[in-house]
Amino acid sequence: MFHYCFRSNQPICRPMRLRPTDGGFLTYVARGLGTSLSLRNSDEGPPLLEMSERQPRNDVRFFHVCGSGAHPKGKFLTNSISTCKYNGFSFLPRFLYEQFRRYNNVFFLMIALLQQIPDVSPTGRYTTAVPFILILTVSAIKEIFEDIKRRRSDHQVNSFKILVLKNGNWEQEKWRDIKVGDIVRVDNDQLFPADLLLLSSSEPQSMCYIETSNLDGETNLKIKQALAVTSPLTNVNKIVEFEAEIECELPSRHVNEFSGNLVYQGDRIPFGIDQLLLRGARLKNTSWIFGAVIYTGHDAKLLMNSKTAPLKSSTVDTRTNSRIIFLFFVLLALALVSAAGAEFWRKANLPAMWYLSFLQHDARASFPWHVLTFFILYNNLIPISLQVTLEIVRFFQATYINNDLEMYDVNSDSCAVARTSNLNEELGLVKFVMSDKTGTLTRNVMKFKRASVAGQMYGDNETDEFADQDLVNQYRQAPSTPEGMAVRELLMMMAVCHTVVPEKKDGKILYQCSSPDEGALVRGAAKLGFEFHTRQPQKVTVSVLGVDEVLDILDVIDFTSDRKRMSVVIREPSGEIKLYTKGADTMILERLMPGSEDDINICHEHLEDFASYGYRTLCFAMRIVPEEEYKQWAKEYHAAGILIEGRQKALADVAEKLERNLDLIGATAIEDKLQEYVPETVQALMAADMRVWMLTGDKRETAINIAHSCALCNPSTELLTVDKYTFEETYSKLVQLAERSKQLVDEKKEFAMVIDGKSLVHALVGECREHFGELALRCRAVVCCRMSPMQKAEVVEMVRSIGNHVVMAVGDGANDVAMIQAANVGVGISGEEGLQAASASDYAIPRFHFLRRLLLVHGAWNHDRSVKVILYSFYKNICLYIIELWFAIFSAWSGQTIFERWTIGLFNVIFTAWPPVVLGLFDRPIAADQMMRYPSLYHSFQKRSFSIARFLLWIGMALVHSLSLFFLSYGFLETQVVWASGETGGWLMLGNSAYSFVVATVCLKALLECDSWTWPVVVASIGSIALWLFFLCIYAAIFPTISLRIGADMAGMAWIMMSSSLFWLALLFIPCATLIWDLVIKSFFTIAYPTPREKAVMQLKNTGSTSGFERLARFVSERSLAVHVNQLLVAHTYLHKFLVILLGKVVVICGIPVMGAITKGLIALLPNLHLTTAYN
Repeated sequence: MFHYCFRSNQPICRPMRLRPTDGGFLTYVARGLGTSLSLRNSDEGPPLLEMSERQPRNDVRFFHVCGSGAHPKGKFLTNSISTCKYNGFSFLPRFLYEQFRRYNNVFFLMIALLQQIPDVSPTGRYTTAVPFILILTVSAIKEIFEDIKRRRSDHQVNSFKILVLKNGNWEQEKWRDIKVGDIVRVDNDQLFPADLLLLSSSEPQSMCYIETSNLDGETNLKIKQALAVTSPLTNVNKIVEFEAEIECELPSRHVNEFSGNLVYQGDRIPFGIDQLLLRGARLKNTSWIFGAVIYTGHDAKLLMNSKTAPLKSSTVDTRTNSRIIFLFFVLLALALVSAAGAEFWRKANLPAMWYLSFLQHDARASFPWHVLTFFILYNNLIPISLQVTLEIVRFFQATYINNDLEMYDVNSDSCAVARTSNLNEELGLVKFVMSDKTGTLTRNVMKFKRASVAGQMYGDNETDEFADQDLVNQYRQAPSTPEGMAVRELLMMMAVCHTVVPEKKDGKILYQCSSPDEGALVRGAAKLGFEFHTRQPQKVTVSVLGVDEVLDILDVIDFTSDRKRMSVVIREPSGEIKLYTKGADTMILERLMPGSEDDINICHEHLEDFASYGYRTLCFAMRIVPEEEYKQWAKEYHAAGILIEGRQKALADVAEKLERNLDLIGATAIEDKLQEYVPETVQALMAADMRVWMLTGDKRETAINIAHSCALCNPSTELLTVDKYTFEETYSKLVQLAERSKQLVDEKKEFAMVIDGKSLVHALVGECREHFGELALRCRAVVCCRMSPMQKAEVVEMVRSIGNHVVMAVGDGANDVAMIQAANVGVGISGEEGLQAASASDYAIPRFHFLRRLLLVHGAWNHDRSVKVILYSFYKNICLYIIELWFAIFSAWSGQTIFERWTIGLFNVIFTAWPPVVLGLFDRPIAADQMMRYPSLYHSFQKRSFSIARFLLWIGMALVHSLSLFFLSYGFLETQVVWASGETGGWLMLGNSAYSFVVATVCLKALLECDSWTWPVVVASIGSIALWLFFLCIYAAIFPTISLRIGADMAGMAWIMMSSSLFWLALLFIPCATLIWDLVIKSFFTIAYPTPREKAVMQLKNTGSTSGFERLARFVSERSLAVHVNQLLVAHTYLHKFLVILLGKVVVICGIPVMGAITKGLIALLPNLHLTTAYN
């Protein structure tokens, strides 16, 4: 005998031992040759397995299942899982690959390598390498820590125990040791260790109940049922004798689709998703089940769906990269200019300096060498710590979102979850909000409200649920009339045409349903006397006005998003076969028998009435199926059901043959109320200048009504409707409406667009796309109805492609996943349809109205904070390192550094590391309640975003500050005598003093830029200054004694500098003099040209706290502008006098009269300059 096993990609044939009882003749012809196979015992019985001639199949999985357990296994994946990102061998290469995909890391690696060239680096060989390695180490530790947590979790899961059939006995095995073909026993409340074929269970008819909350978040129970041929395998003795072959589709991530065949005792029996138990699901209300392992490890559908979400980058990151590239070219230009200055100085001065004549022939004094030297000297213009700082800030910003009690929902005991931190700033830039309707804007808690049957409407809009007894009385009083029979069929369909599972608990019947619509209809039918209370594998029992009726379920044709309908074929106790079909009106009405026009017209009127109240509608139809027709159709349906490839399409095609010439029975209306605060939230989003789109599969009338209910439209809004069926008609309509929209914009009238799925098919392609995009961008609100899930994603992609806008998608169901992943930012609602949307999203919230706080508060704050962090990081680096350029002017363009080399390297890593972090975490641009009260401030924050003008302003201020700090430091030490003893300090006295002034200035600058001063901000800023001074003491005292290679020049420099009282005076006044420019400019713009944000801040300062810089602007509301400016000038005059005394003879700085004249002129003009600026 031979064992046949297929890998996931190729057939494998292996010899298999015959059992002792299997004597006789064996005929074998290899399957791979495409001929027949017969395994026959010549002495007894029929063939064990017969397979018809077939072509080689590489697209199916084929394996043997044997109850004895004594069979070899195929080459399938093991059941051990690993979600780790790294292992011992892959960590270093993969980590480095991830890090060096970032341009800034490649840049600093290049600098670190260039510094290793002897005598080329003015800052030493390791001043870039050490901080760079330190930053990479921090990132590596973070990655290792996260991977260790994943590894521990994997080990715990892989070590779970399960009972496996081995040698006729149940033995405990770890999950990781389970193999394809094993037979396992799972007990109540246990998780399934792999994807299993249900063989039998402890329940009648081999049914079992499972909970899939780990897979899709749905807590309702689902029913699974074993095949009839395996149902008797209920004990060890029987299952040991079980032997069969299984062929099924290759592993896929589709959790709702599965096709396979069980080849047993000569028959090929199809099985599908109803017999598949997925790994991660839990057995409930069932003592035990036996199952055969089909997919193991990462082939299981749960693991196949655990793919990394699409990588999304924020707009801020993109703009930051462009700014870094700009600074790189600035750096290159500065290196070229400085090298040219060195060449010019050398040619102009070296001939007269005989003692430097050797430099004329020194290769290290050549132009390329100087370019390299200055390139290394200025490399820190690009902040080395920016990426790590942003990661830290974003991580804690995400923590703020996770712990915001204002976004906690008591009913579901759930809170907001930031599933990624890379898009925090993107929440503050949203321009388009694409929202699903059902479960997102609405509660997805369905209630049966009204019905239409036999040309009459029943129910009303006032009661909470359907309570019109006239409907059932119509049947009670005249059951044999056409009207009475129609009522019976409608209520019977409501009670039978579904996949609901009844569960009896405490004497009551609870309905477990995957669709809230089905639950509402079943409950509605039960209240009217048609109570569905028992489901068996092929039967259902309905209590009809107290009398049980048992119906045979012959076939179930499932609902899909393409079919938009569901059907069941039943056999009544009388033997009559009926087809019950329910679904969308567009699908049902077009399948009615000819001559139904009058019924269709009446039904249309009733459906429009229902839709006008925002109800969800379904149509019901049926037909009596002759026995012969059913038998013929059932054969075709069975043949389609055993296909491995293309089974779903084949089943749908066969279903079309039966779902025709239907009789219309009636229609139902189901109410799905809006969630709380939805209208207020939509109004707030639109007030924040966001475009809100509603994407739904409902009919147009329902969608429009919901749009009015949720304040997306108002009675005065003109609706521009696109409802054409052909490309030409759609194109003409879009051109017409695009022109109409221009007129409405000029007239300043409100308008919105309504488009259905059929028109969208054409609107998203060809020439229509441009006009559709033009129209969509003008509309503040758009309603898209009758949409498929993929159309939602296509619309999102279209909007993203037609403009540089941030698009947010909001949804709650599996049909919204594609849309969520296609958007810049995806938000999932953890609601009644499970957690699939929330799991695929970037951010998850329990209720739609929390979106208001997520965007207006967290979004605006995070965007403002992160932009400040980035600009501040650029600013502080330019402020320090451009001083090297000014110093080069006075050092013969030699490339000599003004600062000690290790202090240069530690500037970003230690001394100014904390101010940007606290700025990104604790700055509060405006109070949360004001942001919620005035949504238009959100747009004000966007206008203040990472623009080129704002970037250049920060760069300009950094240049001004560097000039001020260098020349004031130079003037402070012009005579070099700053001690009473008359001693001089030398080169490092200038460098360390200027460095101290820079640290103090940039730390105080963080306080100026912070809109709200809290103790972490103050401590981080003042503490960073103190940290530098403390480090200088330690460095100057200890390190030179450890190694002369580290800080030899710094020996004793702390005492030398700090023993000068003039240094301490300069430390107080030079940063203040530098920052006075910021103070005056900010005051002027805040007073003369306040933004809406600043006006709100001033209002807040007038009524509450006055912490932060903008408290200065409070004077505007109390005094005139002139009085305020004069107060500023008085303070500035005293500072001006001090500067004049301090600089003294700066007019002849180093023998350069021009620079001295400029400096003296600037000092003299300071008061007049400020006066003129302020009043202008």
